[in-house]
Amino acid sequence: MSAYSASVYADDFQFNTDLLDVTDKKNIELGLFSKPGYIMPGDYAFKVNLNNQYLTDRKIKFLPSKYHENKTEACLSEDFVEKFGLIKEIQKRLQWDNETDCLVLDSIPGMTVKGDLPKATAHIHIPQAYLEYRSENWDPSSLWDEGINGAIFDYNLAANTSFGHQSNQPNSTFISANGVTGLNLSAWRVRADWQANYQHVGIQGQKDKHDFLWNRFYAYRALPSLKSQLMIGENYLNSDLFDSFRFTGASLRSDINMLPPRLRGYAPEVTGVAQTNAKVIVSQLGRVLYQTQVPAGPFRIQDLNDSVSGTLNVRVEEEDGTVREFNVETASIPFLTRPGAIRYKATVGRPTTYNHEVEGDLFFTGEFSWGVTNGWSLIGGSLNSKDYNALSVGVGRDLLSFGAVSFDITQSFAKFEQQKNLQGRSYRLNYAKRFEEMNSQIQFAGYRFSERDFVSMSDFLAYNGATLTRYGRSKEMYSVSLSQNLPNYKTSISVNLNHQTYWESKDRDYYTLSINKTLDIGAFRNSNLSLSAYQNKSDTKDTGAYLSLSLPLDTGARLSYSLSHDDFDTRNQVSYFDRLNNTTSYQFNATHSQDQASSFGAFVSHTGGRIQASANINYVRDRYTSIGASSQGGITLTARGIDFHRSNAMGGTRVMIDTEKTADIPVSANGQPTNSNYFGKVVVTDVSNYTRNSIKVDINKLPKNAEVTDSVLQASLTEGAIGYRKLNVVSGQKKLITLSFDDGSFVPFGTPVMNNQGRSVGMVDDNGLAYLGGIKVGEQMFAHLGNGQTCSITFTENNLAKAENDALICK
Repeated sequence: MSAYSASVYADDFQFNTDLLDVTDKKNIELGLFSKPGYIMPGDYAFKVNLNNQYLTDRKIKFLPSKYHENKTEACLSEDFVEKFGLIKEIQKRLQWDNETDCLVLDSIPGMTVKGDLPKATAHIHIPQAYLEYRSENWDPSSLWDEGINGAIFDYNLAANTSFGHQSNQPNSTFISANGVTGLNLSAWRVRADWQANYQHVGIQGQKDKHDFLWNRFYAYRALPSLKSQLMIGENYLNSDLFDSFRFTGASLRSDINMLPPRLRGYAPEVTGVAQTNAKVIVSQLGRVLYQTQVPAGPFRIQDLNDSVSGTLNVRVEEEDGTVREFNVETASIPFLTRPGAIRYKATVGRPTTYNHEVEGDLFFTGEFSWGVTNGWSLIGGSLNSKDYNALSVGVGRDLLSFGAVSFDITQSFAKFEQQKNLQGRSYRLNYAKRFEEMNSQIQFAGYRFSERDFVSMSDFLAYNGATLTRYGRSKEMYSVSLSQNLPNYKTSISVNLNHQTYWESKDRDYYTLSINKTLDIGAFRNSNLSLSAYQNKSDTKDTGAYLSLSLPLDTGARLSYSLSHDDFDTRNQVSYFDRLNNTTSYQFNATHSQDQASSFGAFVSHTGGRIQASANINYVRDRYTSIGASSQGGITLTARGIDFHRSNAMGGTRVMIDTEKTADIPVSANGQPTNSNYFGKVVVTDVSNYTRNSIKVDINKLPKNAEVTDSVLQASLTEGAIGYRKLNVVSGQKKLITLSFDDGSFVPFGTPVMNNQGRSVGMVDDNGLAYLGGIKVGEQMFAHLGNGQTCSITFTENNLAKAENDALICK
């Protein structure tokens, strides 16, 4: 057989064309077959993977190699190589070609670059030892993306209308909203927080009440080289040593979110019990941080920003008008730093009121934590102004298997015009520990004692010539948050304790207890029994408990009974819960209370692609009927597109996915998928800062005539960024087409065909026949011939109507 074969020689092997069932064996383009990894010279659009992890989308030029005969090599520019995250020792060894300014690939030992044209993917492999530290879901700062310029508008809206059944019960309407609007300009994030309220009560002579407030105006940016964040404008002091207060100025602080996840802190958690369909509002110093509507029963809010610190006010507005308020302390866990490292915070400005008015002298505060040894950290800081100064010093200790602890002392010096000067100390002890072997965790345990003459900055600013604060100066505080999981008993327990005493006013306490157990007994198999109890004491006392039993039904729904009790009433409720689909759930309930008021209600919740919404209705016999609704969402506008979307963290990070003008491509990160809009754009908001996010395509729900060459994109974004990623979508008609030249000869066998984005859409078979995808009227495709030459085909309605054996001319 070899005596009659024709062979084409590569640089290291022969390719026998007799093995191909091809009529014209002389008209073959073997560039892709006869040389291992060969790509003909030219520019190609690739999705670039570094060590099998997504890096970026980029056009890469392939040039004939100067160092290896009959081969081509990728031209990697200097700005592109910076994205690899090479260690400094390797950066010093890099060599660049003087003529092309391309990286000499051999200057990184063991590095390989391979292009996969059919999948439009370039695979770069570099020995892990040459790269900065990275983990499975975290990238070094060299790979963080600042995103693109654009504008955002995120909102949270809640409304409730009540209709009285008696003539002495007026109708009422309450509407509240809050949100963030802003601009992204390069690395800067410009933001403005706002909130609004409207109240209408149908009583003759009583006017409607409404207000709109701009809470704060500010701008910030990440400083990756310092692992810090710079912020200017109106803000609330973020400190691990001093109480929070409002100011206008500038701050520079180490951002622990820039550290790998295992080295970060924790976000505060708010728990409680709602007796009816209720609205929960979390605020700090009058600024609304979070609001949502919850059905009757225990609630847990875990998605607060982890940069929140200080005391949070939680307001639970029940459907029947009852209002309960309590405070949650969010003091930091022990402030420990790795050996040799220093974390810091520095702020300068002037204190301001909620109405943006200056109310104090210029101040400066700075604090640090220094990792002295492998286990010990030194903590210190000061807060200084003309008439108020405070100095704090402390230590932190990693107790290894026994957890971590920190202790600090703060000394304050306050000068008053009409009152003697005060000097006092405050002592604080913090502890945290997770007991892996016991499945339990003390997330935070803190104790603080302040002497009578100790004055915080908040107390000092509140001085009105008679009293220092509204509540009286703090005396003693302890806060504990712990959880225990008992897998053998299918039981979990969590406890939150918050006790605060004052020198000049009554104590304030808030306690919650939650016990959950999965039953595995006869008819109650896979049922859930839960108990929640709380007590809130300040000027008044509010105590309540909630007991529920939930039983699964064969249909997938759940039937539950609950008993709730507070200082005013006892309620028995039967509920039915089910899902219409993965995005929509609903609940019906019937309630009978001790005061003989029977009620019937419904609650529905929907997490859509571009909005999160809930609605509820409740009928209370002989009293009132109420209807409520809430929605969360936003809009992102950029030069590359616009889209409405869900709102995860308002004003936070998001990614705009470009599906190349293809609608209905389902995309998701950590939540429900969202389909690309009519213009081929979709914004995904459930992504994290400084963490490698994977954005996935549901390939099982792609529209007809659409294909995705890679179903996963990745992005590591700085805080507040609008990321931009282009999805490799091939959409359009699929068709068998014969390609020939003007002289009637066929385009060679093995010739790759690319679309106008540089992506492979097919390959030429025998006699010029090619099965091409993504064909659109008016667009061009290019056949990449040998020796760097190309020819193009422009598709029209006429030539697409031709039979497959009626050739199209490639010019």
